[in-house]
Amino acid sequence: MTIRYDRPVSRSAFLAWRLGVFGAAVLAIVVLAHRFGPLTTPDFVALSALAAVPAALAVPFALIGLGRLWQVGALGGVAAGWALFYATLPLGLTGWAAWRYLDRPPIYDVSSDLVDPPQWLREPTARQQWLDRPPVTRESRDLQARAYPGFTGRRYEGALDRVYEAVRKVADANGLMVIAERGQEFAVPEFQPLSPAAPEAADNPGFDPNAAPQGVPVPLPRPEPESPATTLPPEPIGTVRLQAVTRTFALGLPFDVVIRLREEVETTLVDLRVASRYGPHDLGIGTEIAEHFLHALDAELLGIAGD
Repeated sequence: MTIRYDRPVSRSAFLAWRLGVFGAAVLAIVVLAHRFGPLTTPDFVALSALAAVPAALAVPFALIGLGRLWQVGALGGVAAGWALFYATLPLGLTGWAAWRYLDRPPIYDVSSDLVDPPQWLREPTARQQWLDRPPVTRESRDLQARAYPGFTGRRYEGALDRVYEAVRKVADANGLMVIAERGQEFAVPEFQPLSPAAPEAADNPGFDPNAAPQGVPVPLPRPEPESPATTLPPEPIGTVRLQAVTRTFALGLPFDVVIRLREEVETTLVDLRVASRYGPHDLGIGTEIAEHFLHALDAELLGIAGD
């Protein structure tokens, strides 16, 4: 007589698998829609937090399933293991954001020059929805100084045009898209190569003095005077400002950046200002973007960096 042993099935383990897969799938869709689609950052934050709810529920059910596997050999051990794996994705993102929120100062705008921060060429505007944030104050600058004492500008012993060229190159290489700039005329090299002169008629054997003239300019009507538009004041001599936008690689969080170059005697001073577009807290990402850019600029201008 053959005895057949029927293993019990842990329903908790399979329920945990469903909850874990659901939470991970919601998070993946939300991240893709925010990184490459129309989903705004406030909606991304809210939906990411909601995705962590089923993931958090999957953890105790998965532990119960593993306990049943250990005690009575119930089916569902593999499902419980996968449930824990899927649950770590939304829970890990939420935990990382919560740790950054508590560990970093509550600021969203950082600048390498705390006394005279670079001003925006185009004031960043965005619909904050439920992520209200206070204005930048002297207290927020003091918080930055205490939290990031090593975040300062750079002084390079080089001409403004050379540093400007390096800044544009590093910005392109690091995903900073320049949307506005002023004062770039000060970054034109002092000596420009002259264009070759037109050949003299005497040196041209095919020149016909009786031929009809070529390229005669056609007179155009004088344009009507335009009404004066509201413009920003001109940049001080030797000052260049560039404004750019960028996104973080994985999550696509948007940031606005302004870079200021000032020529002083025989050196060029570079300052950065980085602000998150949404929310009252940048989770410390703004300073990381600025320091990464400055380190890349140091490498590009290796040999002429000063204190």
